[in-house]
This record gives sequence, C-alpha cells and structure tokens, in this order.
Amino acid sequence: MSSKIRVGIAGYGNLGRGVELALSQNADMELVAVFTRRDPTAVNLFNQQVPVYDLAQIEQHRAAIDVLILCGGSKNDLPEQGPLLAQWFTTVDSFDTHARIPEYYAAVDASAQAAKTTALIAVGWDPGLFSLNRVFGEAVLPQGETYTFWGKGLSQGHSDAVRRVPGVKGGVQYTLPIDAAVQRVRDGEQPTLSTREKHRRQCFVVLAEGADAEQVRQAIVTMPDYFADYDTEVNFIDADTLARDHAAMPHGGFVIRSGQSAAGTQQVVEYSLALGSNPEFTSSVLVAYARAAFRLQRMGQYGAKTVFDVAPGLLSARSAAELRKDYL
Repeated sequence: MSSKIRVGIAGYGNLGRGVELALSQNADMELVAVFTRRDPTAVNLFNQQVPVYDLAQIEQHRAAIDVLILCGGSKNDLPEQGPLLAQWFTTVDSFDTHARIPEYYAAVDASAQAAKTTALIAVGWDPGLFSLNRVFGEAVLPQGETYTFWGKGLSQGHSDAVRRVPGVKGGVQYTLPIDAAVQRVRDGEQPTLSTREKHRRQCFVVLAEGADAEQVRQAIVTMPDYFADYDTEVNFIDADTLARDHAAMPHGGFVIRSGQSAAGTQQVVEYSLALGSNPEFTSSVLVAYARAAFRLQRMGQYGAKTVFDVAPGLLSARSAAELRKDYL
C-alpha cells in the first residue's frame, strides 16, 4: 500500500493541468484520478497512466482519494461544487471572489462539519499568500495602512467571468495597477485610494457569431464584484489574435504595509510576486495546502478552513525538526 498522499483533481483546465505538474514535483504525493465534465476519453493528461473519470461518478471513488483539489471557476462552479464535494472528500479550492468568501465558507463548513471532512477554501496567492501578508503587516504594525496591488497580469477568475458572458466566444482580462498610486504608497504617504484609483481592467474579447458588441461590453463593465467598480477597457479581437498574443498567463502583484512603530519612525513592508504562469503558481500553492488539509483531517480538525487556520509547518514535506534546523 502506498504511503503517499493520494490526490484527485476535479476539473482539468489550466488550473487542473498546473496541479498535475505541481504534484509531479512533490515526492510525498501522487495523482490517482482526474474527474471532468467533458468526455473522459477526450482529456489528455501529462501522465497517461492516471485514469480520467466522469465528474458525475466521483462519489464512487471516495475511498481511493485522500484529498481532492477543486479546479473549477469561482463564479459558477465552486459555489455548487465546494459544498457538494466536501460531503465526500477532504478538499482544497481556490475560490477567489473576495466579497463572497464569508457565505461560501459557511456553505462549505456546514457540509464538511457534517461529513467530518476538512475543506481548505480560498487557497492561492490572492486570496491565500497575500491574505497572510495582509494579516502579518497589520499585526506587526497596527498603526498604519495596508495596500494590495495586482498585476500587470492575466486574471484567471476574471477571464473566466468574461468568457461566461453571453455572446463571448473567447477572452482574457488583464489587471493593471496604476503606477502613481503605487508610488504614493511606497513613499509612505498612506493615501486613501478608491478601488478605481488603484487598478484598471483591460479585456480582450472574441465575439460569438451574431453577438452584439455593445451588449457584450455593457454586460462586462457592469458586472458586480468583477468590473463594475473599475475603469474597464473592452477590446474586440479575432480568435487568431487571441491565440497568438494572449496565450501566456503571467501575473503578480504586491502587498504593502505602511505604518509607524513609534512617533516619527516610518516602516514600510512589501511582499511581492512576479509569476511566469498564474495558473501554475496557484496550482503549486493548492498542492502545498492539500498536504496540510490531509494532515488536518487526520488530526480531526474538520470543517472549512482558510490559510489563517493553517500553521506553516503543515505545508512542508519536511519534518518539524528539519524545519527548525534549516529554516529557523
């Protein structure tokens, strides 16, 4: 019997592919199954030895999987799949609609508590690693302000939301920080900035045949939680241009805490990421937290959890003694 953590993937898009790659770099974990809403025979994994099953049949495989990583979208997939799958599996997901995290947490927690599973929600780099750094900054410098900037980069969640607009055949969205606002924060000004003053959003959209461009534009720029609070630019392009110029998925950003440790003593703390592939990095974070979810479930810590509930040592394949020796 394998001593490795047995991992399943639910959904095999960009994030699912990234999870498969990340698992191949973690010797204590193994991918045992992928579940999809597509025809399983049409899904090509990097490792052809791993079986692919219909997502509708996933409950039948609960005994074979220690942790299930959910790779669906936050707008439509996870609100349904998160609570549903937590009744059968210990799960990790990257739900990233910040405004709806409390209600999503409550729904998943009710399911996981009843089933005695552990469900880590909203795991990734934001929400996730950036969330931790916002808490660190405020805890260490309670007198001050925290600022988060994203980009320039391609947002998976916002791109998914664009593609689900009626009349959209394909599309991507880039988040762009406003340079003047970033510099004011780094200079220690502690400005009050509206959502619109910190970022703008840029969309590149391929229209479906017969779609009305202005209707699509309005549906995007007025979308709550995603675009309504930003200056949003919508550009219409053809499918060839989308494939040629927008296939890469870079991203990044930074969390800045600007505060005072005493009167007249200014302190600025910054945590930043520069990512060559947004989905692959998010997937790597999911896999680390899958290890933690497995350990928490074995310790009897059931219910929904967030990154705030997970000790850093639970993420590592190293022992506590090794961590103290090498990293403390």
